[in-house]
Amino acid sequence: MKLVAGIVIPVAIIGIAHASHSLNGGLAPTIALSTPALAPEDPPPGGAIGLARLSDASLECIDCHRKDNPGLYQQWGGSRHYRANIGCYECHAADPDDADAFLHYDRTISVIVSPSDCARCHALQVEEFAGSHHSKAGRILGSLDNILAEVVEGNRGMVTPMFPQGNSAAAVNGCWQCHGSEVKVLEDGKLDPATWPNSGIGRINPDGSEGSCAACHQRHDFSAAQARHPDTCGKCHMGPDHPQKEIYEESKHGISFFANQHKMNLDSPKWIVGEDYHIAPTCATCHMSATPNQNVTHDVGLRISWNNRPAVSIRPEVADAKMGLPGAEIGWEERRDNMKDVCLNCHNISWVDNFYVQYDALIELYNEKFAKPGLELYALAAPLKRPVKFGSKLDFVWFEIWHHEGRRARHGVSMMGPDYTHWHGTYEVAKHFYSEFIPELEELVEKGRASGDPAKEAAAEKLHAKLEEVLNHDNHKWYLGKMTPEEAAARKQAAEEFRKRYED
Repeated sequence: MKLVAGIVIPVAIIGIAHASHSLNGGLAPTIALSTPALAPEDPPPGGAIGLARLSDASLECIDCHRKDNPGLYQQWGGSRHYRANIGCYECHAADPDDADAFLHYDRTISVIVSPSDCARCHALQVEEFAGSHHSKAGRILGSLDNILAEVVEGNRGMVTPMFPQGNSAAAVNGCWQCHGSEVKVLEDGKLDPATWPNSGIGRINPDGSEGSCAACHQRHDFSAAQARHPDTCGKCHMGPDHPQKEIYEESKHGISFFANQHKMNLDSPKWIVGEDYHIAPTCATCHMSATPNQNVTHDVGLRISWNNRPAVSIRPEVADAKMGLPGAEIGWEERRDNMKDVCLNCHNISWVDNFYVQYDALIELYNEKFAKPGLELYALAAPLKRPVKFGSKLDFVWFEIWHHEGRRARHGVSMMGPDYTHWHGTYEVAKHFYSEFIPELEELVEKGRASGDPAKEAAAEKLHAKLEEVLNHDNHKWYLGKMTPEEAAARKQAAEEFRKRYED
């Protein structure tokens, strides 16, 4: 136990404000101290590190919840919050004027603990998170993905008090659970069932804040080990359009982690790669956690050098600028150096540099061969297809080329998952580009030419001209049977050498 400013606090829960490093690589913690003693009933202010005892309000909560919700009570009892005497009321206390406040017995509380609430003690972490793409994930509402779930897949059959016109159950139970809902509050302070429960990482909270800390730090244990485990990220980062979890499991990193998980020291208060563990990285290691030269960050974009979410990969600072995020001022080169700093704990510089040569080459291949010409062709086809989004086969084909297959290729190469890069990625992109996308465009050209509509006839000629330009490019000449004699001879020679090596 340690006495700080009149408050008895277990040493294990004292916060480390930052870490400076001695010449021998050891960690010299700088302790953040609170100055005034706190009344047990008061919630902790920003920077607080613990209370002398559990507040009377929290003891009242516990008296019921330990019987009514024993699992919840046991989770909290194993948490660092418990050891710091941070109880139910310290997090759930609300001001009567809060949008989601309600009277629970004789205490004013709210169900949702938003990032603004967490910021009273974890101000730096919340500030970093607020500047990240994670906190903005709820802005997917209204995007193509959500149109699919709300309209194409769904209907308005889920009627709730705040949505008398109805919602799509596909969106509520799918998109919103990862990206976050806009939580709606009923008159009695309870929450509309279309928007709660929800722990989507970009949830739009009644207090106006964006995000949910519980998306990664699951309540009520808030375990560091659990947040560092790749399965936590896998709640959202998996599936046909963003299979980072599956790619990780295929990669050498994932193989090493799952074979040696017992050596990962996941529950260590200080978790610095190369010092506290060395056998494998997790998602947190690469994107968030401390190195001997970097502190922990809750902005997961500060170490990535490509944003592979859109149809054409862009640099992350470009994406941040579009969203008005502070990362707009941080160039991709600096972010790449941040990631290299992580890599260099286990790999030498030539290995790391060569990986990035390979990575950049695949991104350039995808962008230049498929994404950029595909976008141009798709735009030119707009006057010739049904105007309703996802009303034609071409809409689905193009969407899956970039949103599913193209992302799989790009995410695969970024995390060294060769099968996702190739067979689940570039192979699928190429197969559908040549066997579905191009034939659909050619059919639209023919229909437009025969339509008798001057506008469609003109649009068909524009599309045809662009299609000819694209297919006659060196990237696509093979499709027209226009491979040069030199390249054909070189490929024939390579095939013969292969047969001699393995078949003779």
